[in-house]
Amino acid sequence: MSHKVAFSFADGKTVFFDVRTSELLLDAALRNGVNIPLDCREGVCGTCQGRCESGSYTQDYVDEETLSADDLAARKILSCQTRVQSDASFYFDFDSSLCSAGGTTSITGKVTAVKQISETTAILHLDASAHPRRLDFLPGQYARLHVPAADAWRSYSFANRPNDSNQLQFLIRLLPDGAMSKYMRERCRPGQTIEFEAPLGTFYLREVERAVVMVAGGTGLSAFLGMLDDLAHKGGCGKPVRLYYGVTNARDLCELERLKSYEERIADFACEIVVMNPAQEWQGKIGLIPEHFDRAFLEANPFDMYVCGPPPMVEAIKTWLANERVHDHHRLCYEKFADSNSTQSAS
Repeated sequence: MSHKVAFSFADGKTVFFDVRTSELLLDAALRNGVNIPLDCREGVCGTCQGRCESGSYTQDYVDEETLSADDLAARKILSCQTRVQSDASFYFDFDSSLCSAGGTTSITGKVTAVKQISETTAILHLDASAHPRRLDFLPGQYARLHVPAADAWRSYSFANRPNDSNQLQFLIRLLPDGAMSKYMRERCRPGQTIEFEAPLGTFYLREVERAVVMVAGGTGLSAFLGMLDDLAHKGGCGKPVRLYYGVTNARDLCELERLKSYEERIADFACEIVVMNPAQEWQGKIGLIPEHFDRAFLEANPFDMYVCGPPPMVEAIKTWLANERVHDHHRLCYEKFADSNSTQSAS
């Protein structure tokens, strides 16, 4: 028996490999060409330190001067002492180049469909089944797509969970003069091929130990569709999940039926939709997302908040959390993107 493990690094790259039963995490990494920095291998120096973001594990020995009780409570680990008991993901606060872990893979996908799902948004379906193995990524991560017949690359979050057939989805905002937008409008047809690099990014769903609050701005929804697909596949996570989805105009809204379906498939899931600029046809909530946060819910529950959207929205959420101090026990993970579709992430 073996478990699948993901190692994510500070430069946004991720590698996946299998860990054998009872095998030390460090040994498995080295066996797969991921040369994690090491020194003593005895749980004392702390050189191979990381943090478990999801999954179960045990540690053989950790010196109390290397990892404190607080460190252990925060799920920090020493790779040389860790044995995984389930599929798991780990984060290391250094670049992948330090351990010769390339991480990303160049892949060619075939366009199977392009659907305009709102006035300003399309969804691109790619078939990467010709790739020799399953494309692994953590729901919430993104890929860099090459715009065919153009000297341009654009970054988009996966809008679905990983699957054995390598069928992929990406939400794409249709900009007036964007390189990918022009391709989508004018030249994209089923059967064409698109090269992309993946997986990338440190924005993904961590171990769910408390309530999850997702905040999506515009096509930032894409990252959460991947996360919610994964939660729906698992039947939930044992904690409340709340999604706040905000757009500038009602015509920007998309995937509403899909969001509705998650309410039936994910236990204790609810979605709030907010439109910034009201229009006659919109009868729902209007304004800015923080104005509609369920303050009583946030005050009553320790929570992890995930935010993905344009930089001004992300900064507004960060400011709101700092000023309102709704709960001492919360964690914020966020990803920003600009109109050029270049991606910045932080957590």
